[in-house]
Amino acid sequence: MNTWIALFRGINVGGHRKLPMKELVAELEKLGLSEVTTYIQSGNAIFKDDDISATALSAKIASAIESSHGFRPDVMVISADAFKAAASNSPFPTSEAAAKTVHLYFFTEPQTELNRSLLDAAQTGREQYHQGNQVLYLHTPNGFGNSKLAQKVPQALGVPVTARNWRTVTKILELVEQLN
Repeated sequence: MNTWIALFRGINVGGHRKLPMKELVAELEKLGLSEVTTYIQSGNAIFKDDDISATALSAKIASAIESSHGFRPDVMVISADAFKAAASNSPFPTSEAAAKTVHLYFFTEPQTELNRSLLDAAQTGREQYHQGNQVLYLHTPNGFGNSKLAQKVPQALGVPVTARNWRTVTKILELVEQLN
């Protein structure tokens, strides 16, 4: 069986698009996914399945949530191996101090070209970004919430994305290891 990570974008934010994690686990189990576990309310699920297509899993999960909860979330499904590779290839500090300043933007659709001029124009101070394989790394030493660069990343990539801070990435990796 393959281990997968599903990252949900824009659920349980400001009282909108509510999807309690117990309900998410139940929905994923109804789809036949096994050993489902979640991490925090923003929508991170780890599970096992025989499927070999992240795209098919993403569509199946999004359709199930739409049927049960009335909205279709953006779901980025990533193999555990690809997630581990993304984490290990981070060009930025990965210590505990980086927990809130290093972010990984995951996207599953191929993006044609990164709009670097848009990002460069928004970049201030010591902020940095680096494009990887279906991941964009962002370092915002002065804070993610105030970063104009962080706000421009989805537009610059031009495909659906979801970001996770380094603390969340490392916790997901721990959960993957427990599952395997």
